[in-house]
Amino acid sequence: MKKHLYSVLSHLTVVALVLGATPVRAALSYLVGSLDLSNIEQGLGEPQRDRSVERHPLAIGGQIFTNGLGTHAESKCAILVNGAADSFSAKVGVDDEVGGGRGSVVFKVVGDCRTLWQSQLLHQGEAPEAVEVKLDGVQKPELLVEDGGDGIDDDHADWAAAQLTMREGKPLPLPAIKEEAVILTPKPSPKPAIHGAKVFGVRPGAPFLFTIAATGDRPMTFGATGLPKGLSLDNNSGRITGALAKEGKFPVTLRAKNKLGVAERQLKIVCGPRIGLTPAMGWNSWYCFAGSVSADKIKAAADAMVASGLINHGWTYINIDDYWQVHRDSQDPTLQGPQRDAQGRILPNPRFPDMKALTDYVHGRGLKIGLYSSPGPWTCGGCVGSFDHEQLDAQSYADWGFDYFKYDWCSYTPALEAQRGNSTNDFKKLKLWPPDVPNELAEMIKPYALMRAALDKVPRDIIYNFCQYGMGNVWEWGDRIGGNSWRTTRDITDTWKAMSGIGFNQNGHEKFAGPGHFNDLDMLIVGKVGFGNLRPTRLTPNEQYTHISLWCLLASPLLISGDMTQFDDFTLSLLSNDEVLDVNQDPLGRQAARVAKRGDLEVWAKDMEDGSKAVGLFNRGKLEAPVSVNWADLGLTVKQKVRDLWRQKDLGDFADAFAAKVPRHGAVLVRLWPAK
Repeated sequence: MKKHLYSVLSHLTVVALVLGATPVRAALSYLVGSLDLSNIEQGLGEPQRDRSVERHPLAIGGQIFTNGLGTHAESKCAILVNGAADSFSAKVGVDDEVGGGRGSVVFKVVGDCRTLWQSQLLHQGEAPEAVEVKLDGVQKPELLVEDGGDGIDDDHADWAAAQLTMREGKPLPLPAIKEEAVILTPKPSPKPAIHGAKVFGVRPGAPFLFTIAATGDRPMTFGATGLPKGLSLDNNSGRITGALAKEGKFPVTLRAKNKLGVAERQLKIVCGPRIGLTPAMGWNSWYCFAGSVSADKIKAAADAMVASGLINHGWTYINIDDYWQVHRDSQDPTLQGPQRDAQGRILPNPRFPDMKALTDYVHGRGLKIGLYSSPGPWTCGGCVGSFDHEQLDAQSYADWGFDYFKYDWCSYTPALEAQRGNSTNDFKKLKLWPPDVPNELAEMIKPYALMRAALDKVPRDIIYNFCQYGMGNVWEWGDRIGGNSWRTTRDITDTWKAMSGIGFNQNGHEKFAGPGHFNDLDMLIVGKVGFGNLRPTRLTPNEQYTHISLWCLLASPLLISGDMTQFDDFTLSLLSNDEVLDVNQDPLGRQAARVAKRGDLEVWAKDMEDGSKAVGLFNRGKLEAPVSVNWADLGLTVKQKVRDLWRQKDLGDFADAFAAKVPRHGAVLVRLWPAK
């Protein structure tokens, strides 16, 4: 009998089974780093198997680990175990690649919405903290990393030696939510229609470039009535160029004509000290190409903006982010070379052999072009920054022909000003220095004020974007320092948590936005993104509708950061709905405010120049739900005509309120006018 039993029992069965006990399976362990990582959400970069987020060996407090999961706060790794897991174990901490004791994170293990374990606040250099968590009956454990309350910079978080012990079965990745990518935007009419900004700012004497954005069948010709002296129109391309000598406001009637008809639209040209009167619309290289950007990729992006037709909807800027400069220590020969010439002028790396030729190419496509630097000696990626060369760099940007400038805080410290002998009193001599700036803000303001003064001395209009992540409540002083836009947040990533966390936390900032000065919510993460390793955005279709609707309502700069050469029809439909884009480009320049919140359901509204209101109905919950807006919450007292902007369809007249079913993580965007 014993011989027969042993012949059929597996190697996992204990001897007690022979005596009639219930069969017991031996527990099996699974390394978390070996699981499918595709559904991990994190605040920056990509999750790494058996490596840190920057692809180094996992190292915590001087200890090296051969396996685990490298992430970046804030992150979530959800695993499906269906109640069959025994336990989870790991060693956690901030990876040593950060250095300097930087980074501050808290690790959590959550099971079915209950916190099962939480670490202390951990920093780089500290010994790893051990994790031992029982998972009896848990269906879905989640590994969370939260920032330590000071933002996510340097929060490189490792789950080293992480493993799940299973009684049976094996751990599975959480199934991806499947949504059909439904295109709501109607195709444009073959008849001519003019789109884009209705107001345009320029300084006296600055080069003028404005391309009339128009949809409709080609060939198409263009006309303009009321162009002021100094400007001229190319009737075939629709480009207005030249320069204005004197300040003033000039109403111009634009025309677009094809064989099916003629369209007209008013454009107000404002010549004066303010530029960027509507939020910038364009593209940035960072989230698709990151450190692999090159002049050829910039040209391809410009070509794609034209070929895709996005230029006909008002998209204008092609912006180069980090890595156009020489790198301080890269072994890549395309990033090496002399950093500056004998006169101290900055030199691009070999990937950008002729900056003037590149800007001429982009301008020749009817578009504008932007550039990037940092106020410290090095950019975020380790390339040459502008410290102690601000005026020379501003002049180089103007000489090359750039139209937009992003200034990123990286590597700047207050000690640098003392190093070159600049005091706060020296900065207060700048004409734009606000006299009532508190001392604690002075160190944050100094580098941006200094570059503003440098840009003011060059004879070219350059949109100025502060990228300093909202420090010191930049929205309260960014306009006074001469910013056209300023980041209010940390970097975005293509996750629901990151995107919604940025967008829905802007309430209260609306009083600081207006024509020529806007809150910047970071880039549009649609299409294919991935910092050089391209993949489709992880946002679902509904989340992408929320993303575009919210950014338009909030009057944020709209900077696409997916690879435009690979856009599919759904992505193009998101970016070419003129009624939605009109909400962003409205000349009144207002930013939406939240007018109602009921749990996961929110309503945001924005005043428009014509007296109408743009209203977003949002569902942040996990299930479809009805969302309603009451006219009383909007200060309205009469019946309203409601139009669905994504579908470009009138929905009827409503006496007191409007309601719609909104999908999970989705949006309905409408516009209201008094009913006739």
